[in-house]
Amino acid sequence: DVDERRLTREALADFAKSHREEFERWLAELVAIPTVSADPARAADVRRGAEAAAARLAAVGATAEVLETGGHPLVHGRLPGDPAWPTVTLYNHMDVQPADGDAWRTDPFRLTTEGDRYYGRGATDDKGPALTALLGALAAREAGVPINIAFLWEFEEEIGSPHFEAAVTRYRERLATDSIVVSDTVWTTRGKPSSPAGLRGMQTFRLTLEVAETDAHSGMVGGAARNPIAELMQVVAACVDGRTGEVLIPGFYDEVEPLSEADARDFLASGFSVETFMRDHRLRSLRTTDTLEVMRRIWARPTFEVHGVVGGYTGPGVKAIVPPRAEVKCSCRIVPNMTTARTMARVTEFIRSRFPDVQVHPGHGLEPFKGVTTGPLADAVRDAYRFAFGAAPAFTREGGSIGAVPTMERVLGAPVLFLGLSLPEHGYHAPNEHYDWGQASGGIAAFARYFSRLATLPR
Repeated sequence: DVDERRLTREALADFAKSHREEFERWLAELVAIPTVSADPARAADVRRGAEAAAARLAAVGATAEVLETGGHPLVHGRLPGDPAWPTVTLYNHMDVQPADGDAWRTDPFRLTTEGDRYYGRGATDDKGPALTALLGALAAREAGVPINIAFLWEFEEEIGSPHFEAAVTRYRERLATDSIVVSDTVWTTRGKPSSPAGLRGMQTFRLTLEVAETDAHSGMVGGAARNPIAELMQVVAACVDGRTGEVLIPGFYDEVEPLSEADARDFLASGFSVETFMRDHRLRSLRTTDTLEVMRRIWARPTFEVHGVVGGYTGPGVKAIVPPRAEVKCSCRIVPNMTTARTMARVTEFIRSRFPDVQVHPGHGLEPFKGVTTGPLADAVRDAYRFAFGAAPAFTREGGSIGAVPTMERVLGAPVLFLGLSLPEHGYHAPNEHYDWGQASGGIAAFARYFSRLATLPR
């Protein structure tokens, strides 16, 4: 039988307090392992991180196994349960971004505690939220909540989950679940929960142009020789208006749905502040300062972005040469109803028809995702946030991509919901990334409540 006394807000606050030292010790153990999936030199560390994560699950009584993928592994675990109970799977990722540069005030791979804040790479993205969800699961289990809780921890999310779909397809039977909950998202502001009902996808690509064999003196050849950097700048300008961000490729916006009135109301209810957005991301100016328009652009509109230009002389001063070759690194963020294949085809066709010498090199793609904002699972998310943090969430969207999410929904046939805990000031991907106990403590209560609600729903 369920012990409802263990599921009150006060009891769960006591549970979190009594497990705080464990949480900090567990987080320190995981942050200390530099699971940088993008760095081939860190492959052994990523493997070590997977083994440590599996050991953490086993230590709390879960079955745990490291699943091979052809790349970095997955970790799957399951608390003891009953086949008659519904099953929910917690998805998190344990790989992290690199921590290069001099902007870190502390060692990024040594957890540093300052009051209620925990500094370290992966503290908020996504090791801290993963451990928060784990403690929420243990709280629900201690209260006797009749639900099977599984864990799926990925180690390739930061590089686009290249082996995830094949692995989930391979292990589909053992990963079977009724629903999935993800805690790898960011609120728009502290004190006002938000849950994304959509994710943008992304298609990367490179543009290259080679017109000569070596650098040439601009005084000797300038005016007659082709300049590949200048030409690629012209290509980019034909694709996107750099001032407004408007994509100029025909048909690019054909599948984009206008923002509905209900979505606009949820966006505005999220507590989003343009001033805070600019401060958190250290932006000096924006293309627009209208609050709803900024949210629409970062959550519900596709983009064409230029990430880097390679070629020519980049040292001090000016070296008067015409370079032989150049490259532009680009991507498009795409929204629900768009696909990576259709987007890449439009980009390629447009460039080849206008600039036939330019080579287009498609890169990795991540599909967009559209979630639910109504029904019993969405209501359970609303209730969990309201119970734990005293405020109902706004259903917004995320401008970034989580490649695993549409894959899990499609391959496992299970709905995906979001119960994120991170805040903009926590510094996803940034120097001095951190998490805080207030979000962890509240998150433990939110997850315990969510599991108790799911246990009452029909399978």
